[in-house]
Amino acid sequence: MSIITEKRIAKNYFRFMKNWDNETKKDMIIKLTKSIEEKPIDKFDFSSCFGAWEDERSADEIIKQIRSDRVNKAEIEEF
Repeated sequence: MSIITEKRIAKNYFRFMKNWDNETKKDMIIKLTKSIEEKPIDKFDFSSCFGAWEDERSADEIIKQIRSDRVNKAEIEEF
């Protein structure tokens, strides 16, 4: 459909709905909003979270890097 046709249809629907009571209009707004916001749910393969750790470094090298990357703060930050 062309944009002009779609706008004409929307204008006709508005003419029809403008006399509705406020509660019915709010209900329609909610339904229209939900229809716009609904997105298809992507299927997530949970098994993709599992597997062996792949790395060319030795276990000792990995442990050494993890320990060197740690940050210890003596100060407690306030909110």
